[in-house]
Amino acid sequence: MTVLLLKLIMAHLIADFLIQPLGWIQDKEKKAFVSNKLILHSLVHATLYAMAFGFAPEYWLGWTVLLVTHYLIDGFKSISNRLVVEENSTFFNRRSLFFMDQLLHIAIIFLVVGYYHPELYQYNLDAEQLWLLAIALLLLTRVSSIVIKVLISRWSPLNVNDAGQTNHSLANAGSYIGFLERLFIFVFIVTNHWEGVGFLLAAKSVFRFGDLKEAHDRRLTEYILIGTLISFGLAIGISLGYVYFKSMI
Repeated sequence: MTVLLLKLIMAHLIADFLIQPLGWIQDKEKKAFVSNKLILHSLVHATLYAMAFGFAPEYWLGWTVLLVTHYLIDGFKSISNRLVVEENSTFFNRRSLFFMDQLLHIAIIFLVVGYYHPELYQYNLDAEQLWLLAIALLLLTRVSSIVIKVLISRWSPLNVNDAGQTNHSLANAGSYIGFLERLFIFVFIVTNHWEGVGFLLAAKSVFRFGDLKEAHDRRLTEYILIGTLISFGLAIGISLGYVYFKSMI
């Protein structure tokens, strides 16, 4: 069961990311369901899926489902990409469509393997642990971001950096950086690799050093330092809380 699942996922990754020419992608974007390249792309998937199934006749239904759904999902994705007007939209944009496309493909592979091997779904997940993990992830990302903004709201970037250098930063980059650093800290602590937390703090300090050196602004330095320490503190506290409550379950 596990080997079949891995083979199908590998086949999908090879066909989608390794051997798909850029010209095929562009043709699919323009013509969607009537694209000859979409048909060729689907046939490449079909060939690799057949190889993953070992050309066994008993898997014909699963092979057909994977072929048809891949054609349909890619076709609808191409149409949706043309309908996207605002690239910076919070949810409906090309980036979100890309990830939704890949998640659907992988989900269908899991469903097909589960059809032939029902034991795939017999793994009993602990509901309490899932809820605890979900709460921890929510706290580490969006909740912590809002808390940090509230705590340092009295020192807005415009007041801290009168030179307006914050206008040159990427949109929402600070929030995403904060999400990632707290998630990394969570993984380090849960896996009992505290040295990773120190390495992450040192790495961030190195990257920030150039900005602070050029700014020559003590207020900006203090602002960044406060935000970093609050972010790390929240991440460490939430991670330790997760480990504690997980041990109680």
